[in-house]
Amino acid sequence: MIKVTAADIDRFLADDDGQPVVMLNLLRFKPDGGRQRYLDYLAMAGPIVARYGAEIVFTGDGATALCAEPGQSWDAVALVRYPRRTAFVEMIADPAYAVADPIRISALEEAVLQPVRTMTR
Repeated sequence: MIKVTAADIDRFLADDDGQPVVMLNLLRFKPDGGRQRYLDYLAMAGPIVARYGAEIVFTGDGATALCAEPGQSWDAVALVRYPRRTAFVEMIADPAYAVADPIRISALEEAVLQPVRTMTR
């Protein structure tokens, strides 16, 4: 899944507890320059992300998977912390993000956006 749908947003907001959320991005790039296009997207998206109080916490290239089923290794990962789930939704509705998002989509062969929160015991 690469493009976020209205149904995705509804499920995402249904779990809203008002707390910050970190979005784990698992990324598989298209072989024809996808990585570079994704870097171009990050350069455009960084200021937009910041405008909504979010921050890119980590980006990194995937190495050979230590332990994974076939097809579960990823080219890169990114962690983005949002102050609340609604900040993510507001960000992707921003007209400036609408300009950047097609670059992200053109860069990716496959992606997973997984919201995560702190584990407590």
